[in-house]
Amino acid sequence: MRFAALASGSEGNALLVQHGSTLLMMDCGLPLREVKRGLHRLGLEPAQLSAILVTHEHGDHIGGVPALASAFNLPVFASHGTLSSAQAPFTRLPRLMPFDSHDPTPLVIGDLEICPIRVPHDTREPVQYRFDNGQHRLGVLTDLGSLTPHVVHCLTGVDALVLECNYEPDLLARGRYPARLQQRIRGPLGHLANQQAAELLTQLDCSRLQHLLAAHLSNENNRPELAQQALATALGCTPDWIGVARQRTGFDWRELH
Repeated sequence: MRFAALASGSEGNALLVQHGSTLLMMDCGLPLREVKRGLHRLGLEPAQLSAILVTHEHGDHIGGVPALASAFNLPVFASHGTLSSAQAPFTRLPRLMPFDSHDPTPLVIGDLEICPIRVPHDTREPVQYRFDNGQHRLGVLTDLGSLTPHVVHCLTGVDALVLECNYEPDLLARGRYPARLQQRIRGPLGHLANQQAAELLTQLDCSRLQHLLAAHLSNENNRPELAQQALATALGCTPDWIGVARQRTGFDWRELH
């Protein structure tokens, strides 16, 4: 199993997971031309995609879904709540695959088993995902404002983790964001700060961890080195072992062995 990201952040998100002939895209907040460009950079064609998995209805996660799904006749998996809150171009797609995030039965798409993870975020029925190929597990966790026992349970023992490090509290407080937006970001339904992400690592079994990537970093309220330092301190490793998902370039393929 391998994974990569085309983009990560408030300007657009798209992450890829591949095992065998199955190629999944988690979220798509990018224009179709950028998706094609990013896939080509990773040695792929859009026609190779098997499905799109959606986490929630914010535009930086679903903005590009209708165009991509329509152009290549892709099934789109999303929670019932997400679908009920999405805009009309999204809900009119012919191959929608709604699911109940409270149903413990995993999704099976081709060669991969996918577990939706309920998270606290300010949308209707938001989820994140864990991917399992029968040998390795990849967890992706962004867009949540607080940690829950359910999140810890679902992600403990994963072999790779893409983890939100959205902001550094001091930078957010000193920045230009208005008070209401700052309150939303640091609230229990907002986003994870660097130290919150580090706290999660201390609650997980990380003994199998091969890859850890800091993701969904704010361009204004965080710095890559701050996120890396926080996660490295929690893991007891050097900061340069921690990868960073960039807004415009994401990150290249990471493989699980």
